Parts: sequence; C-alpha cells; structure tokens
Amino acid sequence: MNSKKSNYLNPYLGGVLLGLVLLSAYYISGRGLGASGAIKSAIVTTVETVAPAHAENTEFYRDYKTTHPGNPLKSWLVFEMLGVLAGGFLSGAIAGRLKFKVEHSPRITSKRRLAFALMGGILFGVGSQLGRGCTSGSALSGMANLSLGGFISMAAIFGTAFALAWFFRKNWI
Repeated sequence: MNSKKSNYLNPYLGGVLLGLVLLSAYYISGRGLGASGAIKSAIVTTVETVAPAHAENTEFYRDYKTTHPGNPLKSWLVFEMLGVLAGGFLSGAIAGRLKFKVEHSPRITSKRRLAFALMGGILFGVGSQLGRGCTSGSALSGMANLSLGGFISMAAIFGTAFALAWFFRKNWI
C-alpha cells in the first residue's frame, strides 16, 4: 500500500470551485463553459489557411463563418482553453507533479496507453460534435440552465463511463 501523501485538491472542494467558476462565467460573459468550441475555431482557422478553396466550398465552414464573423481564434472559448492549459501547467509545476512521463499500469506499455488516450480523445471529440458540446458545455452548463438535455448528457456520460469501466480497467489498474 502506498502511504505517500497526495497533492491533489479535495474533490468536493474542487466541485464547489468548478460551480463557482461556472457561475462567474455566466455572470461575466453571459455564457457557460465549454471546450469543444475552441477546438472547432482552431480547426476552421487551420482549414481556411491550408485549403481556402475547400473552406469556401464546404457548408460546415461557410455556416461557421456566417454565425461567427471575424477571426475564429479571437473567440472567448479559445482564450478560455489557453487559460485552462496554462492553469493546468502552473498547477502541476507548483505542486511538483510536472513530469514528462506516461503513467500507466504495469500490465500495459506506454505505447498502448498513449494509443488508448488518443482513441479516447478522438471519440470524445466526435461525440462532442454529435452532442453539440463537450462535457462542460453540454452537461455542466446545460444542467446549470436546468436543461433536460444537460441532465441527459451528464447521465449518458457517467452511465457510459460506468458501463465501460470494467472492460478498460486493466489499462489503468
């Protein structure tokens, strides 16, 4: 048994702080939180830069430009995600947990762990587009608005995670 003291924040305090951040976002910007919009802004900018003709001839990119005029990288969601990345980096550095390594179970390799992480990220990204938002945008902000869709999203996210945890536990335990 590992008796090493954890440097992690109490999860109940973290939940309360997350709720206060969400409340602050509504108060300051009039919108909830979300990350998938920042990724979408980066993708639209990349495609417009690399293949402008494709962006002009594709309905998705045309619709995005119509509903989001101006430079997509100036979206407040992009700055939110940059703040999340910087905050995570600073938090890890201050707590002494900033290391360049892949943590995984002794039963699997680093390569397999990274492959599963990549596949999970891709599936989550696709799911966030199909569900019209990521966990933060769809579930947390939706629940804060007392939206039935927000509650259904949260139940689906945690229900699916609970149902699949048994099958994937050997990758982390």
